[in-house]
Amino acid sequence: MKARNQFLLSGVATIAMLATAAPAMAQAAADDSATVDDSNTNEIIVTAQKREQNLQDVPISMEVVSGERLDDFNSNDIKSVMNYTPNVFVQSTAGNDVIYIRGFGSPPANFAFDQSVSLYVDGVYAGRSRQAQAPFFDLARVEVLRGPQGALFGKNTAAGAVSVVSAGPTKDFEGKITANYNFDFKGTDFSGYLAGPITDTLGARLAMKVVNQDGYIRNLATDHDDPEVKQQLLRLTLRWEPSSNFDYTAKVEYANRDVIGGITVSSPLTSGQDPQRTRFLEKSALGNEGMKTKSIMVSGTGNLSIGDYTLTSVTGYSWFNANIVNGFDQTIPNSGGAHTNNSVYNSFPERFEQVSQELRILSPTGRTFEFVAGAYYDHSKYRLDQLQGFNILNLFGNPYFGRIDSRFNQTAESWSVFGQGTLNLSDAFRVIGSLRYSHTSKDGDFASRLVYGPFAIRPISSAVGSISEGNVDPSATIQYDITPRIMAYATYGRGSKSGGFVSNTLGTTNPTFTFKPERSRNYEAGIKSTLFDGKVVANVSVYDTQFKNLQVSVYQPATSSYLTGNAASATSKGVEGSLALYLSPNFDITGSAAYSDIKYDDYPGAACLASQPVTCLPATNNLAGYRVAYSSKYTGNISAHGRFDFGDDLKLDITGVAAGRSKYFNSDNQSPIFGVQKGYVKLDLRVQLADQDDRWFVAFVGKNLTNELTTGSAFNLPAPITAAPRAILYLEAPRNLSIEAGFKF
Repeated sequence: MKARNQFLLSGVATIAMLATAAPAMAQAAADDSATVDDSNTNEIIVTAQKREQNLQDVPISMEVVSGERLDDFNSNDIKSVMNYTPNVFVQSTAGNDVIYIRGFGSPPANFAFDQSVSLYVDGVYAGRSRQAQAPFFDLARVEVLRGPQGALFGKNTAAGAVSVVSAGPTKDFEGKITANYNFDFKGTDFSGYLAGPITDTLGARLAMKVVNQDGYIRNLATDHDDPEVKQQLLRLTLRWEPSSNFDYTAKVEYANRDVIGGITVSSPLTSGQDPQRTRFLEKSALGNEGMKTKSIMVSGTGNLSIGDYTLTSVTGYSWFNANIVNGFDQTIPNSGGAHTNNSVYNSFPERFEQVSQELRILSPTGRTFEFVAGAYYDHSKYRLDQLQGFNILNLFGNPYFGRIDSRFNQTAESWSVFGQGTLNLSDAFRVIGSLRYSHTSKDGDFASRLVYGPFAIRPISSAVGSISEGNVDPSATIQYDITPRIMAYATYGRGSKSGGFVSNTLGTTNPTFTFKPERSRNYEAGIKSTLFDGKVVANVSVYDTQFKNLQVSVYQPATSSYLTGNAASATSKGVEGSLALYLSPNFDITGSAAYSDIKYDDYPGAACLASQPVTCLPATNNLAGYRVAYSSKYTGNISAHGRFDFGDDLKLDITGVAAGRSKYFNSDNQSPIFGVQKGYVKLDLRVQLADQDDRWFVAFVGKNLTNELTTGSAFNLPAPITAAPRAILYLEAPRNLSIEAGFKF
């Protein structure tokens, strides 16, 4: 197994080396099904710079994954995008799923963190993971932009941005219904859409998705397969175009997601990670483990032509109500199935509401000077309750049964003005400058109380704070067309993320309640090219990204609590490359890979790592020179697609994807024993039989075919919190096979 993984990873790395050797390497599309123009150049249209452009003309290190590719492999969340985007990692936990780009992201432990990698859904900022459940179905594409994007995207894009573009109404009436049965998860996934014109000026699209599937971990205490997923998604999109000078697209989407059970499994502290597919977890005093979330997202986008200029308005509203109940597998490792009591458990009810408005004006292209300028505003309210329960058999020689609750409230408001100008010095040479000023104000309060128990096992405290800050994010780029189809660029950019509050760490007081904003800067250079009439798309980029005042929240096993604050600085340097070969109309190969070297430059006052001496004290500790957790040196993927025609009636499409990464620390204390996820490669396969007109299809879909058992996170659950100290691992999905059928009309 190890030899095979090393071989496949070396193949992925070869893609990057080829990219370095050829003058045409950069971020080719990670998908063969994106927009293709009539000249057979495999042109992919993106809106990364607020106007429609060919991906190969955009001076940004980015990947594009089409909605069709995500549908092919039954993708339901942002984690699925990771398979096609090197240097991107999505951390799975019982709380928030967090996106990391080039090793930078905002840890999930502090629920109130704004994310360093922001998600935008049809132009609307969605900085919290539970805002964006519905978007991951019926998509046009997902654009992943690496590095700071503060100038144009703005809010909290210090490490990068992910832009999700949903599918819209069509000019002609069409529809599709798809049914999927997963043999391993013993459940169904139904999806479909209807789209087309209602009148000459009004079009609509109605899309839905319903998922009912069991989990992949057997809970022996409840005789249940955790985590069972029940999900209903609905989206209605209307597009009104009364004239050639004006159009307006309105969208409303609703999501209801119930997850019954969790994904934690126990593993020894004295050996490498050994995730099992069984667990033992009884109902706690806070109820059954799981997560319930309801969310609504509404957006309206209008475009008005004023002569040669375009005025655009993007209005957004987002709301969610959620509750998470966590417990941790009680199985004692190496005990033959023995288990201990459910000693620590928690619940996190959340409520969030946000309104936003953006206005921008876009100049025409083809002139010596082109520009986009605009303004943005948003207002949000967030409430987080924490219910922390304890049922400890022996604490200070006595049993302890107690509960502490806390409540966090935050009101936030931000506004910004921005602009980008492009000076075309010649047909081949251009200079691009961008600038955004952002102002953020936040008010927050925190308070905790002992609900029951003989004494408070954590300090009872309260805190109040206010933040008012401004940040300036500039960028500058030079871009040169070596030939009409080979472009080189170099860029400098800065990004920022606002400061905030510690939302769910018991014992928080005024001095520890507030943390500073973080800042990033990025140097990047690359080459993008399209060769041989579009049959080869190959690119490379190199980067140097540095963060200062990096916001962190690190788990400390000794106290079973989190230390939240600002690290001084960290730098990530690396290479990102991709290659796409469209060998024939029926066969193509695409691949992308990245090498990343990320380390702390200076991190005084850091929590001690497992590899440091036992005499280590956070007050005098500095992690300068240590690698940042959750980051791999090598990441990459290879995808191959082939089509075989059978006469004039049938066709067989086969798509295979190999995606992997080298080893990385996935515990905050970077334990070299229980906190290392070994390098892996996961294989996915889709085999589809359809008629030539795509009116119907039947497909086999296999994900993680070699059954690699990997973990998103790990931590030490220590004594005396539990009677049996152990490593707790968050297990990711194993192999699962499904059959799918559908028809289009």
